[in-house]
Amino acid sequence: MKKILFCSTALAMIAPVAAQAADQEPTSEIIVTGTRQTGMKAADSAAPIQLIGAQAFQSVGQQDLTQVLAQTLPSLNFQGLGGDTANLTLSAALRGISPNDTLVLINGKRRHTTANLAVLGGSPFSGSATTDLSFVPTNSIGRVEVLQDGAAAQYGSDAIAGVVNIQLKNADHGGTITATGGSNYQNGGKTAAVGSNFGFKLGEKGFINITGEYKFHDYTQHGNYDRRFFYADGSFKPGLSTTVVNGLKSNPYYPNVNRINGDARYTIYNLSFNAGYDVGSDAQVYAFGTYGNRNARSFQNYRNAERVSGTTSTGTTVYPLSQGFLPQENIREEDFSLTAGIKGKAAEWNYDLSATYGKDAVGLYTINSANPTLFSMLQSASATPLTGIQRNFYDGQLSNSEWVANIDVSRDFEIGTEKPLTLAMGGEYRNGNYSISQGEYASYIFGGAQSYPGFAPTDAGSFGRKSYAGYVDVAADPIKGLHVDVAGRFEHYSDFGSVWIGKGNARYDFSEKFAVRGTVSNGFRAPTLAEQYYSSVNVGPGSTFGQLPPNSAAAQLLGFAKLRPEKSVNFSGGVVLHPAPKLQITIDAYQIKIKDRIVPSGDIFGTLGTTTVSAAVVNALTSRGVSLADATSYAGINIFTNGVSTRTRGVEATANYASDFGDMGKVDWSLGVNYNKTEITKIASLPAAVYNAAQGQTKLLTQNAMDALTTATPRMKVIANALWSKGKFQVNLRETIYGTTSQHVSTDGSGNCNSTTGEACQLLKIGTTLITDLNVGYKLTPRVRFDVGANNLFDKQAPTTPTIFKGTTSERPLSGNVYNAALGFTPWGINGGYYYARATFNF
Repeated sequence: MKKILFCSTALAMIAPVAAQAADQEPTSEIIVTGTRQTGMKAADSAAPIQLIGAQAFQSVGQQDLTQVLAQTLPSLNFQGLGGDTANLTLSAALRGISPNDTLVLINGKRRHTTANLAVLGGSPFSGSATTDLSFVPTNSIGRVEVLQDGAAAQYGSDAIAGVVNIQLKNADHGGTITATGGSNYQNGGKTAAVGSNFGFKLGEKGFINITGEYKFHDYTQHGNYDRRFFYADGSFKPGLSTTVVNGLKSNPYYPNVNRINGDARYTIYNLSFNAGYDVGSDAQVYAFGTYGNRNARSFQNYRNAERVSGTTSTGTTVYPLSQGFLPQENIREEDFSLTAGIKGKAAEWNYDLSATYGKDAVGLYTINSANPTLFSMLQSASATPLTGIQRNFYDGQLSNSEWVANIDVSRDFEIGTEKPLTLAMGGEYRNGNYSISQGEYASYIFGGAQSYPGFAPTDAGSFGRKSYAGYVDVAADPIKGLHVDVAGRFEHYSDFGSVWIGKGNARYDFSEKFAVRGTVSNGFRAPTLAEQYYSSVNVGPGSTFGQLPPNSAAAQLLGFAKLRPEKSVNFSGGVVLHPAPKLQITIDAYQIKIKDRIVPSGDIFGTLGTTTVSAAVVNALTSRGVSLADATSYAGINIFTNGVSTRTRGVEATANYASDFGDMGKVDWSLGVNYNKTEITKIASLPAAVYNAAQGQTKLLTQNAMDALTTATPRMKVIANALWSKGKFQVNLRETIYGTTSQHVSTDGSGNCNSTTGEACQLLKIGTTLITDLNVGYKLTPRVRFDVGANNLFDKQAPTTPTIFKGTTSERPLSGNVYNAALGFTPWGINGGYYYARATFNF
């Protein structure tokens, strides 16, 4: 890997490469992210900023902003597969750190976050409750500015790894309609999307730009037989009852009855607008907003025909679901955001006053399921078999909302320096609310519906938080070639107090061809309200786990403290080179140290089979009304905690160049390389109430959970891009190299992974892999363009889970219930090649 990194970095230093289309000069565009100065260009920035324009959206098949960013930025990794409801809202992470540590802005204003918290441990994306980029229609985006530097002193909480600032289109005329469809080469996953964007004048002094979007994605399916009933060759295991076998054979999916491994099916409808109107010569009132609606569902583990049974009052046994059943988790989500403000200039001061309201509400349902205990009780009171067993359950609602009010002012002062000194200052007020509404009675009583019980009254609640902040930012060029920017910020939160943070960065241009730059800053991330208060139960075949809110009384009784903010210290330094006309190279090294990082714990067991590991955990579960009837294999809790401190070190190199070959056309080349390594420097102790050395429960994080933070995402990612343009044709070829990823899995399936007690770990490793993407575009007319292409052109499939204990009744996949299931931490995704076609109509 080190050799690959060295060669890639050397190539970035010498190869002629480019990041955008030839008709754009991205480094000469004015930026608004990472600086309070007006007129700053990306090429002159003291911090690394990457611009993503229209060409990037044309060269990616899946028209989702997260996919576009992941296939464009070497420092960003996309989640290929989520567990439970996390599979319904996948996320992405910048620089190998939690998705929560990247702040998302729209037109420079803070965007609200999702209410759907990713809770299952063992994933690099566990704990994610960040902005859901699926609700930002791609046709509404003018460009995206990605600041890859700590910026909490400038923007507040969450900006530890960087900032993604989405700039919406503001044209007052013309428009675009796009239609695209595609599918994976195998595994399913048909997709379709239609989007439109139009600009209109508002009188003589204003504009409104409107976008509509529809997206559909079908299920994908991986793996084959279920290890509980089959051997890896598809033959039945001994000891199965006639009822179970007949149910499997009559199931419409037989023999691959378990379809838990794969993408969710979803439909998304999005609307957005961006508007402004000039009032007087030096002021503009503006507004922008989005509305999104998602309906998504994903499969859970198959339940056999005997899982739901009852006995009539006359003593007859009844199996109402003779084929068994596949529960599904279903969300019906609405996402809304509106910003309004006024900006302009008065008495030499630039000002911007705005207010933003955002809300994400997720209704959760368990469908095609059943409540076994409730059915058994009802059946026992009837002499005849019951009909019309309840299959669909309303589990409750998660809601996250936030009000944000901002005032920002700035002014330039002539003080005799090379350029005027810019003084910027401002304030921010935030009022957030997170709530859990209980589900219907049948969804949670007596253990609830299979796979995902509804929220019980003990889970429900409404929780709020207020904060206010003030900042000062001073930027100046004291002498020719030297730019210095210093910022300080104070924030106070109603639930955990105050923080002071600062940032300083500088750049010195020795000449037009060579500059050095560097940054030092400290930052923080406030725990999300979801992390603090989310409570739920997950029921699997043979297991029951409760997600315990860290700010609850039960958590404190177990010895866990309430969540505190993460605190970070960032250092970066680099060079900017212009060794030849139209060629720019940047190389930046960085270090991010995070103290009290909020992570999900490993599985903390209350019981393993009939053995009690921690009576306190059992009591915590039962006190919240959790039934352990299904916990024949194990029961326990998961909890978010300030569990670790980490250090991430890395290097990022980019280069771009556009070459002209005359009659042979033009080629724009690009290369981006990112290498980083995260190490755990400290792990919090496991509280005494849940500690059990005899059962191997001695650490807060299992090896699997530690791997999720350190090795389950690639340390290296390289993106090389070539865009050839000639007349009406454009061909875009992108090569992405993903470095090695690995994760330990316990051979007994419990997650303990502790070799000292005989529960050995097995390392799953994915080697360095090259993925090829190809897009071919043709302009039929100046207004009509057609594209065909493929992501993962050569259909590189994800590695699969190995089979262990072969040839015995214990034969099974190393993890999960399905043989040959794709490894969820595969960095290029689990679905292999994807082909598509797209039509674009410009007006």
